[in-house]
Amino acid sequence: MLPNRTKQHKKHVPGAKRRFLLPAVFLLLSFLLMILPLEGFVSSVKAVLSYIFIPQVRLAHGTVKYAQNVHETVRELLDTHRENRELKQQIEMTKLLSSQAEAILDENGRLTEILRLNPARRWNGVWAKVAYREPSQWNAVTIDKGTADGVRERSAVLSLEDGQEGLAGVVTEVTENTSKVLLVRDEDFTAAVALERGHEEGLLTGNGLRPVRLKYIPLLTDVRKGDKVYTSAVSGIFPAGILVGRVSGVRNDDSFQTALTVEVEPQVRSAAVKELFVITDGRKK
Repeated sequence: MLPNRTKQHKKHVPGAKRRFLLPAVFLLLSFLLMILPLEGFVSSVKAVLSYIFIPQVRLAHGTVKYAQNVHETVRELLDTHRENRELKQQIEMTKLLSSQAEAILDENGRLTEILRLNPARRWNGVWAKVAYREPSQWNAVTIDKGTADGVRERSAVLSLEDGQEGLAGVVTEVTENTSKVLLVRDEDFTAAVALERGHEEGLLTGNGLRPVRLKYIPLLTDVRKGDKVYTSAVSGIFPAGILVGRVSGVRNDDSFQTALTVEVEPQVRSAAVKELFVITDGRKK
């Protein structure tokens, strides 16, 4: 019986040696890696072994890679946001430039029309631009010409509408470089005018948003829609012959009235004036 036990014991000895040999080798390698200089090949071997045998190293490596990816993603998002903001600003600037270009083209068109049909060929005066419109008095504007340019109070003011010059208003206040113009539709505006057909004269008065009224036209006067109305020679402010507008209707609703009240559509739209011609005197050139 004894020889058999000895054989079994000998068979288990190699396995036991291997169990003790591996840890010893690992400890020896670890010791060598610790005492050898951390340069070149040794440093690389140490990094590989640490990555294989130490889970924390693998976890830290994965965390670092994830952090790098997150950083790159955040940077890309920030760059995309910045580029998007810059593109929006460029779009807004393009819209603004387009709007300015349209305004310039529109102004050039009006100025070309002014040069082609220049009232200065008939009257002495100066062209002016509308600089300001009073919100509380919409039918009054401030222009960029004043006494330094020969403008005086009660000067007649013209404008162009659809290629035709017409009465726009009258100067009521003047400074050295600006003037206030009362437009035809204003309720305080009045002018002596005459009908083209029959030459009957009457008093034109502004009426705000409602049609301008022509008063004191004799009751039996033949007035028709579309008849032209011009400034009268009896006016002390406006030169004769300036187109004021056209008849848009006749009011005859009072059985005891002795004169007609004629409604007139002004030639110049008050809300659309941009450039005005101020007559500095009534003499034709």
